[in-house]
Amino acid sequence: MTEHEDAGGLGEHRLTAARLAKVEAIREAGGDPYPPSYEPDATAAGIAASHGDLADGEESGAEVVVAGRLMGLRDMGRLAFGVLQDATGRIQLFATSGVLGDRYGAFTDLDLGDIVGARGEVVRTKKGELSVRVEEFTLLAKALRPLPEKWHGLQDVEQRYRRRYVDLIVNEEAREILRARSATVAALREAFTRRGFLEVETPVLQPIASGAMAKPFETRHLALDMDMYLRIAVELYLKRLMIGGVERVFEIAKTFRNEGVSPRHNPEFTMLEAYQAYADYYDVMDALEGVVGEVAGSVCGTTDLTYQGRPMPLGGPWRRLDYVGAVDEATGMEWDLAMPLDGARGQAARLGVEVDDAWGVGKIVSEVFEEHVEPGLWEPTIVMDFPVEISPLARRHRDDPLKTERFEVIVAGRELANAFSELNDPVDQRRRFEAQLAARAAGDDEAHPMDEDFLRALEYGMPPTGGLGIGVDRLVMLLTDQASIREVILFPAMRPEA
Repeated sequence: MTEHEDAGGLGEHRLTAARLAKVEAIREAGGDPYPPSYEPDATAAGIAASHGDLADGEESGAEVVVAGRLMGLRDMGRLAFGVLQDATGRIQLFATSGVLGDRYGAFTDLDLGDIVGARGEVVRTKKGELSVRVEEFTLLAKALRPLPEKWHGLQDVEQRYRRRYVDLIVNEEAREILRARSATVAALREAFTRRGFLEVETPVLQPIASGAMAKPFETRHLALDMDMYLRIAVELYLKRLMIGGVERVFEIAKTFRNEGVSPRHNPEFTMLEAYQAYADYYDVMDALEGVVGEVAGSVCGTTDLTYQGRPMPLGGPWRRLDYVGAVDEATGMEWDLAMPLDGARGQAARLGVEVDDAWGVGKIVSEVFEEHVEPGLWEPTIVMDFPVEISPLARRHRDDPLKTERFEVIVAGRELANAFSELNDPVDQRRRFEAQLAARAAGDDEAHPMDEDFLRALEYGMPPTGGLGIGVDRLVMLLTDQASIREVILFPAMRPEA
């Protein structure tokens, strides 16, 4: 495609001008190049399933109506062969001048990319190709832009993401990822519904960006004359439902964080959050192993996958590591959440980890973990007992008040899931929020804000609760063997084209 064509000058480019001329010729002849409807009664996959046993040269006697995009066309003079692609696959169109008569020329005048409907008998050609012998055809939508030739025209990865519609037309892998994502979401929903969880929807626009430690997108509600935020999590709304007596609840939620774009991050992403009354983080660990195994089995047929050329066993039980202990082992240093702050800063400096003046020991340890531990964890690993400082919504550990009953599942060097024994002590929760306010005042713009309404709700009493968040996009990356999150998000965030 030329720059001139991309600027919208369809009539000034040789290929697109020719297609526009065909559109006008159809209209002048009284036809419609964009008819309003069509009624196919068969699909490529359905035809393959029902007539796959036809012998070479055999006719089925079954007439079908198919529709899809023309992906190939060869004119042999009195015979023409087209490749029709629908949502299920491809089927050959076998056209002859003897059957189509004076319409044969119109068939061979079709362009690649045109949406076409065809009626005819299912046959297998003498060369063994399952086909629809075209008795009648209809142009359903004229394609004005040519498709990239054998995909060479869209090798640029950025253009594949910008023009996902073209990517899906010509790239079977893109279509497979789309189907796998749909199957993953369906399997997650089934897994939690079968366990008695109620699916809900909570607000996307929120007056307080709460439930996580992240920078939100801000907007303004004009009628209410107030600032609002796209949600960074759904946690505190789901906990309000727990307080209200909904004992098992989950949401598959679009979530937004005003952060950078990378192979692991997109500012708009999908999370599944779930909460279960009378459970703790040990119960959640066991449940999560089961859910991920079920989803992998449903989508991939196995839990023993290969990811980026390396084995990736998703079936449990998964390895479990102590958070601080893992930092000790990876750095060869002894870390303790009760150690002097100067000592923690010194050790971080020796490791080349930059430290902010506002950070406590727990935050410093977390930075060391992210740089020196997390990237080296490949197979699913449960890292447990996080510092209180970085876990403002998690219950204090029953055996160590400097830790929380929180765990993350790390897979292929990145977080897949985050879970807690939820903090249900309203007095402790208020102190945690106050500590976060102090961190915010010291310059941490990702610190958790004060949420007085949630505190008021918590004062009515929330049962012991286990909570869980799963990164749906990252799970799809694992199940489809994709290294970049942009491959599994249909329309990833990108700068506008110049």
